Parts: sequence; C-alpha cells; structure tokens
Amino acid sequence: MPNWGGGKKCGLCRKTVYFAEEVQCEGSSFHKSCFLCMVCKKNLDSTTVAVHGEEIYCKSCYGKKYGPKGYGYGQGAGTLSMDKGESLGIKHEEGPSHRPTTNPNAAKFAQKIGGSECCPRCSQAVYAAEKVIGAGKSWHKSCFRCAKCGKGLESTTLADKDGEIYCKGCYAKNFGPKGFGFGQGAGALVHSE
Repeated sequence: MPNWGGGKKCGLCRKTVYFAEEVQCEGSSFHKSCFLCMVCKKNLDSTTVAVHGEEIYCKSCYGKKYGPKGYGYGQGAGTLSMDKGESLGIKHEEGPSHRPTTNPNAAKFAQKIGGSECCPRCSQAVYAAEKVIGAGKSWHKSCFRCAKCGKGLESTTLADKDGEIYCKGCYAKNFGPKGFGFGQGAGALVHSE
C-alpha cells in the first residue's frame, strides 16, 4: 500500500514526521516534541534515552522500572530510597520474613534431603547455585542471616552458638562477657563512688 502522506510515521503519535522535525532512535522516527520519557515526560536526546521494546525512557526512569532493585541501586552513594516503584506500575512483593531456625537438630552436620544438603534455617534442600557455607553447614543465601536481628552475614562476620548463627554485635550482646567493666566501650573500666 503506498504511503501517500510522505515521510515516516512518529513512533509515539503515529503522524507523519517531516525531515526538519525528525529525531531517529533505534530505527524509529519521532517528532522532536514527541521524543519524551514515557514516565516523567522529560525531553530526551541521544545521551539520555533508554529504549525498552517500543517504549522510550530517560535513563533514571528506565533504571527504576527495569533496573536492579534493592539497597544500593539507583540513588547514588550512601542513599537509601524507600521508593518501591508503584508510580511506575511495579508491583512489590514482600519476601518471606526472617525467622529463626525451627530445625530441632540444627547442629547435625550436613543434613541431607534426597542427596542435597538441608538448610538449618528453613529445612529445605540447598543446591550449589544458592549455597553459602558457614558454621560448618550449608545455608541458602537468603537464610544466611543473624538469628536475632536478621542482618545478612558473610562467613567472616558471623559467630555461631548451638547450631545457630549471629552477627558479631548480637552474639556479643547475648553471649559475651557480662558484669563490671564490660559494655562501656573502648575497653574502659568505669568505677563511680
């Protein structure tokens, strides 16, 4: 079918785009006035555009909608954002909450389920792709958390007691030395009369 209207069609409004007002992106043509972020409506150019299928976004909105989620992403150094992306149409699903080990035999080394090791926190099979080893046992990455505060641990930052794992702070508070001279910080002994 012949294109009687001349020119290419705009990727947003589908009207004819003439040469003087044309912006090209990923093989599509746009009017300069239509070359806007789909979310925040900011003007785009070749350095600020991010394409997802037929949709165009500024890099910031693209990152919020399609980029990695969680602590440390998208907001710059040391900033924690509570934005879950609802304004962008992102549905947030709450993960399972932290819960201490319910396995009565948690201290038993390398418990097996059908040939796979068993996580002492959730009692489910632990496969190689999700395995973290700590306190002589295999854990899921998501279960490798302090039993008291739920803080994520690394094999170098944990302390274990009775088959359970703790961050160094919780371990010291709950199982460390107690009494006169402890807990004052910097090794200072305080005596008041």
